[in-house]
Amino acid sequence: MKLINLYKYSIYFLFIIFCLLFISCSSLKKDPGDIFDIRIQTEDALESGNKQAAIGNFDLAQKLLEETKRYAILTDDSSLIVRVCLSLGNVLYSLGRKNEAFSEWELAVAEAQRFKNAELLAVSIVYLARGNLIDGRVGPREVLEIVTRESSKIKSNKLYIAFSWQVRGLAHRSLREFTQAESAFKRSLDIHLKDRYLENASYDWYIIGTIRSLSGKYEEAIQAIQSSLTIDRRIENSWGIASSYRAMGEIYRKMGRHEEALVEFRRAKRMYDAMGNTFESAEIDKLIRN
Repeated sequence: MKLINLYKYSIYFLFIIFCLLFISCSSLKKDPGDIFDIRIQTEDALESGNKQAAIGNFDLAQKLLEETKRYAILTDDSSLIVRVCLSLGNVLYSLGRKNEAFSEWELAVAEAQRFKNAELLAVSIVYLARGNLIDGRVGPREVLEIVTRESSKIKSNKLYIAFSWQVRGLAHRSLREFTQAESAFKRSLDIHLKDRYLENASYDWYIIGTIRSLSGKYEEAIQAIQSSLTIDRRIENSWGIASSYRAMGEIYRKMGRHEEALVEFRRAKRMYDAMGNTFESAEIDKLIRN
C-alpha cells in the first residue's frame, strides 16, 4: 500500500467534516422588530444539509443545500448565502463535481465582498485557498501566505480561527513539514476541545494521524486515529468511526501487519454496510482483496 493512499482518502474526509464548521455561526440579530421566519427555517435547513453531508449522504445533502441556497438568496442574508455556498461547495466536491464546487466557493467570496462582511470574506478566501490547495490549483507556499494574511482579519469566531490553523496545517503537510503541520492542527485541536466542538476535534486527531503516518511515525499515528475514534464513538459519528477503521487498516498495512489491517478493513466495511454506503463498502472490498 503506497503512502499516498491515506493522504488522498483524508482529502475526502476533510470535505465531509468541514461541512460541520458553519452550523453554529448564525448572524441573526435579536431586534424584536425584525422578522426571521424564512431565515430561521433556512438556518435549520442548513444544519440538516450539513448533518447529512457529515454522514456521507451527499445526494440528499445536495438537494437540501440547493433549496437552502434558494431561500438564503430570497432573504438576501449575507451570512446565510456565504455559509450555504461554502457547504454546498463541499458536497459538490465530494460528488466529484469540482468545477461547480469552486463556483460556489467563489460566489461565497463575491457575496462577502458585496455585503462588506470582513470576517466572512477572510474565511471565504481561506476556504477557497484550501480548495485550491487540495485540488492542486495553488501551491502550498502561496496558500500559507494567503492564510497568514487573511487569518489576521478573523477576530471574533473561534471556529473560524481554528479553521485557519487547519488550513495552515494542510499546507505544511503538503510541503512535508510535518512538525509545523502537527503543531498547527494541535492549535486547532486546543480550540475545539476547550469549546467542546467534538466533531471538529475528531477531525483534528484524524489529520494528525495522517501527518504522523506520512512521516513514518506509525505507532503514534495509530494513537492519534484511536483518539479520533474515541470521540466519534462518543458523539455517534458513524462516518467518522468507519473512516478511522479504514485509516488504521492502511497504517497497519504499511507497517507490514497485514492481519491487523484486514481486521480494521472488515470493521470499516461492516460500518459502511450498516450505513447503506455501497460505494465506500466497495472501496473497502478492494483494499481487502489487495
